[in-house]
Amino acid sequence: MSAPEPAENGAQQLLVVIDPVAGRTDGESVRIARDVLSGGASVKLCFPEGPEELARALARRGNRRPVLVGDDRALLRMVALLHRERELASGALSLVPIGASVELACSLGVPTGAVAAARAVLDGAVRRLDLLVDDSDGVVLGDLRIPALPARGSGSGSGSGSGSGSGYWDAERPDRPDRPDRTDRTDRTDRSGGGGGGAESGAGVGPAAAHMWHTCRSLVRTLVRPLPQAVAAHTHRLRVEADGVLLSDLDEPVEGVTVRSRAGRAEVVVRRCASAEPVTASALSVTVSGADFRYRADARVTGPVRTRTWTLRPGAWGLMLPSGPGRSPFGG
Repeated sequence: MSAPEPAENGAQQLLVVIDPVAGRTDGESVRIARDVLSGGASVKLCFPEGPEELARALARRGNRRPVLVGDDRALLRMVALLHRERELASGALSLVPIGASVELACSLGVPTGAVAAARAVLDGAVRRLDLLVDDSDGVVLGDLRIPALPARGSGSGSGSGSGSGSGYWDAERPDRPDRPDRTDRTDRTDRSGGGGGGAESGAGVGPAAAHMWHTCRSLVRTLVRPLPQAVAAHTHRLRVEADGVLLSDLDEPVEGVTVRSRAGRAEVVVRRCASAEPVTASALSVTVSGADFRYRADARVTGPVRTRTWTLRPGAWGLMLPSGPGRSPFGG
């Protein structure tokens, strides 16, 4: 890792880009980060309201090093923009992770506290990281998963948003105040019957009817019982190649494919239905083809597509991290 070069007057020149979502999510942390950065460098603030404004600000930054105050999605947007402009390899990017989802930033080695992350911007060192680039010029910083399974909880999220714990999955939480309470509903039935036997005794139901009630209820529970995991698992017919070597063909159903960069190579894991042991490979390019499929690249879901090739570019971009031993699991 290498330290950033100061400007001629000795002070670092920074372009601090503050993502709107960060300000709405945690304005106090944004203010703290601004104060720390302004106290140690010459700072120019930028509050882009869209991708066009962000592109103009980056194009006019001159010698200022870009610093992003935002979450994982904002990081992906900035890296993708710099990659499209072919400026990703010419400098280093700094990040103060603030927002709804910062798991990717944390996995890359960026401190999650506003003060610690801002100090790493000022006093850290540049670490070169690998990048997965697909044949449509999309980028992957962390994990690539095929198919794009829904993320439970706040996680890295899906293409439509990483969420903050209040999405689809929370509808199944029993502690939600807006959900009807089954216990209260049973209690009301008990009270209306004037006894402790519930529906069986409260409405004058005899033993035969009560027996029939229990039989019907057991039948319903049996019919709606969830399928075993082995039966409910989805399978996909995909052809997976790593550096031209066939790992799985269309006649071998797979449960999923995972690709991630590590130490200058792409680690590929193919989980096939016919074998408990996954097929693994280390390569520089990965091609997946088959029926229309979607994939999750970091926090974004893309597709459907029928074929896609990802190529690993070792050390393609630089990220400011705290000085010391490398903490990123992805970089070289």
